Amino acid sequence: MPRQRSVVVQPPSPTGGRRVRVDGEILGLARSLEDVAEFLRRAGLDVDALDLTSTDLIEWRGGGPSVWPTGA
Repeated sequence: MPRQRSVVVQPPSPTGGRRVRVDGEILGLARSLEDVAEFLRRAGLDVDALDLTSTDLIEWRGGGPSVWPTGA
C-alpha cells in the first residue's frame, strides 16, 4: 500500500502567492490552483485523478483553494 503524502499549501504571502510543500520539501510559490497542480505533478502525484479543491490530501492553511492574493 503506497504511503500517504503530506501536502501543505501555506497562507497567502503579502507579496502574492502561496508556498507549496510536499513531505516537508518546498516545491515553490504557487500563484494559482494550476500552479499547485503542476508542483504536485512534478512531485509524482497523479493530479488528474484528484479534485484539488476538495481532496483530503491537501492541507490548505490560511484559506482554501479559492484564496489567491494578487500581491503588492
